[in-house]
Amino acid sequence: MDAFTAGILQRIRNAEQDLHRAQESGDDFLAEVEQSELDDLHRLAAEHGISVARPEVHAA
Repeated sequence: MDAFTAGILQRIRNAEQDLHRAQESGDDFLAEVEQSELDDLHRLAAEHGISVARPEVHAA
């Protein structure tokens, strides 16, 4: 795995964790920001042929 791929995957993991924390704390604005970041990272990964499994989304 090259450094670019590893970096993108790490950023996705971090964004997923940050999103989860924002949702747990009830911070809707931060959750929207983190979801946007996560969407952008998934788009970037797809553009570069990096396969990333999206976690299941559970409605609150």
